[in-house]
Order: sequence, then structure tokens, then C-alpha cells
Amino acid sequence: MTRVLERAGLAAVLILPAFLLYGRALAEGMIGLADACFLALVLTGRRRLVLRPWLVLGLAWWGWEILCSLPWSGAGPGALAQALALGRFIIFVAALEQSVLAGPAARRALQWVVSACALFIAGAAWEQALTGRNFLGAPRWPDGALTGPFVKPRAGAPFVRLLFPAMLPASAWLLDRPGRLARVGGVVLALLGVITVVLIGQRMPALLAGLGLLVGAALLPRLRRVALGALVAAALVLAATPVVSPPTFAKLVGRFTEQMSHFAASSYGQLYTRAAVMTLAHPLHGLGFDGFRHFCADPVYLHGLPALGIADATAGGAEICNLHPHNYYLQAATDGGLPGLALFAALAVAWLAPLARHLAPHREGAARRVGLLLAALVHLWPIASTGGLVNLPLEGWFFLLLGWGLAEAAAGATPRAQPA
Repeated sequence: MTRVLERAGLAAVLILPAFLLYGRALAEGMIGLADACFLALVLTGRRRLVLRPWLVLGLAWWGWEILCSLPWSGAGPGALAQALALGRFIIFVAALEQSVLAGPAARRALQWVVSACALFIAGAAWEQALTGRNFLGAPRWPDGALTGPFVKPRAGAPFVRLLFPAMLPASAWLLDRPGRLARVGGVVLALLGVITVVLIGQRMPALLAGLGLLVGAALLPRLRRVALGALVAAALVLAATPVVSPPTFAKLVGRFTEQMSHFAASSYGQLYTRAAVMTLAHPLHGLGFDGFRHFCADPVYLHGLPALGIADATAGGAEICNLHPHNYYLQAATDGGLPGLALFAALAVAWLAPLARHLAPHREGAARRVGLLLAALVHLWPIASTGGLVNLPLEGWFFLLLGWGLAEAAAGATPRAQPA
């Protein structure tokens, strides 16, 4: 029975990326199956649940979300059910770290799957850039963004998270091979990966890719010149976009500059101000799960933050409201107040801390470990526009890569590290 449960959990995890690309309902099913297999192993005594610091904080955050979403707390409709369902991701990460990906063979298999997904997204983006349409027949988005293997511009966010775990180990392996051809291949691979992010034409993924490259260069000296060269190449491609793709330049540079110069009045600034007003109005318990979505249009929150020089947040009124405030930390605050924000921020640190340990460049598997750290770092970066906290497919990619990274960290904590 143990072998059956372990194999079923691993099969679900290896199939999951395909459904994160196409079929989020089936992706939910794969996450649920992996959770069920892990819980069965724990409840029957075949696996011991290790309460690592991140898991303790994750359970505390989950519990606080539930308390803040109880019907008599003033939360919106369906908040309690959503808060209860949040735990599936906490269990999923624990399952990956402590069971599904505990063995090196399972982690190597996932490496191949993740790399194939990154190559698939990049290939579809380049096909669209060169021919005008992807294999689905979808053209560029009107603002110049490449949709990759999708019909809408959502390729950049998953690609920048897959980029580092897929590209860094392969590039490092090629650079370590004898012969000039292999070393050139390692450099070209890194350059193409970063250039692809720029050509996709979405601002936040491009900025996060730059952040990841800078941190990766600091952590991996042997890839430092390659990373800096990739940044220069990305800058050159960006400089060429006024000729190659004027809409892309207008979005990446023109619109970004305009938004930053008047950020408080921009749509993102309005959302962030609204979320801050809602949090300050309910600092102890927030408004329950999805509180922002349920109460954003309430007139009581349509005012600014004079103490910060933001006198008015009524521009757009209810028109600017969205499913979430486009920032994980602000969503945690509107859901659970300042305690919810503190718990989520502490959880983010607890996730990153083990990923950042034992990253000595000479250790085997260092490039893969750094790539997984960068995937988590760019996802959890606090100054960023984001999706919803637990919305598939993007959060599915995050929790999958996070659980893999924690499994690698657990293996890498021993003197005998796993090979790349």
C-alpha cells in the first residue's frame, strides 16, 4: 500500500504541470490527489509529519484565515469555504518536501518536466514573434505582448518562475563541459532565456527576471559573467523594440514610466490605496478571505491616505475593483488584518530561509538550488504586481517549485548533496 500511495502521489505531481498549462480544474485534482496520498501515509503511520518552522507558520496563517472568515466575523459570502480550502496548498508543499520528492530520482524526473514546460512556453513565444501567430493561431495581443502557448497574455508570469530552475542547471552543466562548443551553448541558453522574457513584453516578469539575474550572479560566481551578459543583451533587445515591436516598447517603457511618475493615481496605486484603507479600518481581523473582492466597492473605503499624501482614492470608484489587490501582502492584510499580514510575511521568510542555506558554489546541485530559490524569491517579492494568493494556474507553479526547492534543501542539508 505504501508503494502504491507514493507512486500515485508522484504521478500526480509529474502530470500537474501539463494541467497548469491547460486545464486548471484537473490541476486542482492532481493537487488533491497528492494531498490525499500524503495524508493517508501520515495517518497510517507510514510517514512521519515533520513540523518544520515554515509548516508551523503555514498552519498558523491558515488557522487565522479561517478565524477571520467565520460567518459572524463580517466576512463575505463563501469566505469560510475558501479559507478552509487554502490548506490544500500547505499540505501540498509538505507532501512534496517530505514524501513525493524526497528521493533524488523523483526530483530528477520533475526537473525534466519543468524544463520541458519552460521550453514549450519559450518555443511558442518565439514562433509567435517570428511568424505572427502561435500554434493555436492566436496573434500577438493588441499591446504587443506575446501570448506564448495561450490565447491571452499570460505567458510571462509562469515563464519567469520556470526560467531559473530550468535554465541555470542546464547552463551551468554546459559551462562545465570540456570544449568551446559546450561553453558557448551554456552562454547562448542563458541569453535566449532572458531575451525571451523581454520579447514576451510583460513588465513585471521582465523586472523580476532582472532581479533574479542579479541575485543569481551574486550567488553563483561561475555564472556571473553569463548573468551580467544576459542583462546587457536584454537591455539591447529592449532598446531595439521601438523598431522591432513599437507596441512592446510603448508598454514596457512608455507606459511603465508614466505609471511610476503618477503611481498613486494609476490603477495599481488606486488598488493599493483601497487595500490599505480597508486594512486600517479592520486592523485586527481584516475582512475575511477574499475580503477585498467582496468589499472593495463599499463607499466607506473610497477615501485616501492623507498621512501619506494620498488625498483621494475615489477615481474610478467601484470601476477599479478587482478580485484581489494585485499584491500578496496587501491581500493577506485585507483578508486577516495586521496579524494576517505578519503571519504571511513570516511564512514567506520561513519558506525562503531553507532555500537560501547550503548554497556554496562548489557544492553539487548548487545551480539547481539557486534556480529554485530565485523562483520563490521573484514570486514572493513584496514590491510587485501579483495575481491572487491561491489562484491557479500561477500559484500552482509556485507551490510546485517551492515544494521541490524545500525537498532539495532537505537533501542538500546533508554533507552528501545530490548531483545536478
